[in-house]
Amino acid sequence: MPRLLLVLALIFGALPWAASAGTARQAFVQADGTLKIGQRIVRLHGIYLPPTNRICRSEIRPTRCASRAALQLDFRVDRFVTCDRVARLRDGSESAVCWVRDDGDALGPFVDLAAWMLYHGWAVATPGAPFEYVTLERIAQQQKRGIWGFQADRIIFR
Repeated sequence: MPRLLLVLALIFGALPWAASAGTARQAFVQADGTLKIGQRIVRLHGIYLPPTNRICRSEIRPTRCASRAALQLDFRVDRFVTCDRVARLRDGSESAVCWVRDDGDALGPFVDLAAWMLYHGWAVATPGAPFEYVTLERIAQQQKRGIWGFQADRIIFR
């Protein structure tokens, strides 16, 4: 386990955007896993959230219904995110690297949201994703986390 933490610390520390400074903005996770930041729609760069059956979180009001991956992202994005745009997409949304501040995290004060989703098994790395993302996806597969674990619902890869 200590070796795994060391590897993760090196991976997260090696991400070029982990230490960049930006303006944190309030973000809302949409049912499809995109972030709504002001009037912008942001997709996390380098990952794909595979659609799973919708589930609902009834312990919050109003009740939130979305895919398991979107609900996990919503759990992690509790307030503010900082994003660096990578590209503008054809549909008007943008692809961005986004992170949240987390002073209590063992991996450092900033947590890359895409890397967090991959590590916990709620996303897959897209073609051309950073090598670190592919490594985190493989770790999640190996440890059977998230979508790689017990299949309680059907996952549709397109």
